[in-house]
Amino acid sequence: MICVSIGRGRHKQVVMEHRHLVDQGAELVELRLDYIRRNVDLQRLIIGRPCPVVVSCRREKDGGKWTGSETQRLTLLRAAIADGVDYVDLEEDIADQIPRYGTTKRIISLHDFKETPSDLESIHKRLAALDADIIKMATMAHNPHDNVRVLRLIGQSEIPMIGITMGEMGIPSRILAGRFGAPFTFATFHHERTLAPGQLSFQQMTDVFRYDQVDAQTEVYGVVADPIGHSLSPAIHNASFREQQMNRVYLPFRVPRESLKTFILEDCQELGVRGLSVTIPHKEAILDLLTDIDPMAEAIGAVNTVLFSGEQRIGYNTDHSAAMASLADAAGHDPDSRWLESERALVLGAGGAARAISFGLKRCGAEVFISSRTLPRAEQLADWVGGKAIAWDRRHTIDPRVIVNATPVGMHPHVDETPIDPINLTRQVLVFDTVYNPEQTLLVKDARERGCKTVTGVDMFVRQAALQFKLFTGVSAPEPLMRAEVKRMTGAARS
Repeated sequence: MICVSIGRGRHKQVVMEHRHLVDQGAELVELRLDYIRRNVDLQRLIIGRPCPVVVSCRREKDGGKWTGSETQRLTLLRAAIADGVDYVDLEEDIADQIPRYGTTKRIISLHDFKETPSDLESIHKRLAALDADIIKMATMAHNPHDNVRVLRLIGQSEIPMIGITMGEMGIPSRILAGRFGAPFTFATFHHERTLAPGQLSFQQMTDVFRYDQVDAQTEVYGVVADPIGHSLSPAIHNASFREQQMNRVYLPFRVPRESLKTFILEDCQELGVRGLSVTIPHKEAILDLLTDIDPMAEAIGAVNTVLFSGEQRIGYNTDHSAAMASLADAAGHDPDSRWLESERALVLGAGGAARAISFGLKRCGAEVFISSRTLPRAEQLADWVGGKAIAWDRRHTIDPRVIVNATPVGMHPHVDETPIDPINLTRQVLVFDTVYNPEQTLLVKDARERGCKTVTGVDMFVRQAALQFKLFTGVSAPEPLMRAEVKRMTGAARS
């Protein structure tokens, strides 16, 4: 079950949002009394309530907005219990000042906005001793392993426990809480009105992650990256799982470089992860953590997909196949042929995607030129692929058959930028921009205006995701659905 937090300044707004949420399927809401700007009329909020409620009134030190006296706050909480609200949330230091009464269930809570403490078990023991019906611990995540520590505690707790690690790094704890036995988790009314760091909206929790269908048998997948916030992979993979009626969920895992080893070797096993998409900055670093690597991925030296099977961690690279199939389709050639024999190809960028595409271009017979703002990186990639490095300010000096932009230039919100002056785009050039948000980048628009054939980032993104889906599930991906979901999400991001 999802508890949706309502934090509005006026009673009328709270009542309207409560009714709207119930119409949308919400079964439980939290009334944040500390958000109400004037004297709280508790009766107006709870009489005739359309679904059960949790009443809370947070002080500033607990992440709230209460500015009145502590005596007034305790009086409000006691009144909520006397009026028979369904749940009341009491912080550890006031729990013994507010006795149990009637049928109201007591949530005894701790909120730590600085860290996830090292002594979680002892804190849990203290909270459990305060006549708790439910224990709630919300702590700030600074390491992906904090998710595991809190979720593990949920599973071990004899008293029902809500466990949340806050911040972007803690999002998996919000989605997997029910899988480990939490009675409910928390969401916000709208994604632009979060009441705690990393909080997802009710719509995201239900439509994207299908929280109420996640159970102990749900298979867990995800994307591992840093940063992670703008990834579209959770949306398209979860939509595909839903369309195929699969009991699977796909999560965003923000994992810094220094945490990758622990995450792959320990956390994934405890979280029940079955497969991962891998992106910046981990495509090369993850190689040392795998037990087996597909020959193509090993030749490329970069992995963007990992499957877990028992103690086995097997790496693949779907970027290469997706990119080369997209290019060959646009050019009207067999992707396995040497259709670029003796032709020049210019690759902008020197990261993981550039590496996979450069490898594919070389296999198709191209003379590959690498240009990056950091010349040593371009030289390193050029040496590896058997190509030539070009300084960034000299990228326009060659006459390529294929141009590939594998940099973020032109990505939303910098949509007025392009890595290539349009005067250098002639009709015979095939232009491939790996940026997928927006799909119609300025580079793509300029290329089409000059009669060039083009490949968009959406083409490659959907193809590589479809190949990952097949590796994850053993069945073909619903590519039209994936493409439609990418367009919907990128359209929403710009609106």
